[in-house]
Amino acid sequence: MDAKFYTYRVIWSQEDEEFVGLCAEFPSLSWLDEDQQSAFAGIVELVKDCIEDLVAQDEPIPTPLSKKQYSGKFMVRIPPEQHRQLAIQAAEQGISLNRLASSKLVSGG
Repeated sequence: MDAKFYTYRVIWSQEDEEFVGLCAEFPSLSWLDEDQQSAFAGIVELVKDCIEDLVAQDEPIPTPLSKKQYSGKFMVRIPPEQHRQLAIQAAEQGISLNRLASSKLVSGG
């Protein structure tokens, strides 16, 4: 698997006073650097090295999120009273509960 297909991000760490390169599929890995681009390059190289080690040890390699197929459906369990309140909101807005939940997930609220 090519390291370029994985999901990366770089964040600022106030605690370390450096940028931190992260990879979602390899949550135990990180790369610190004073430069944002170097933090990104560092985590990509670290993931590449990790993949090579996994191959050499005949260990499973995480599937990149970009290569996974998603159905668009997932189940969320919530308390019955919260379910009722959301159903009321959806009814008042004249939309389905699914559409209300989807819009809340996208908007963050």
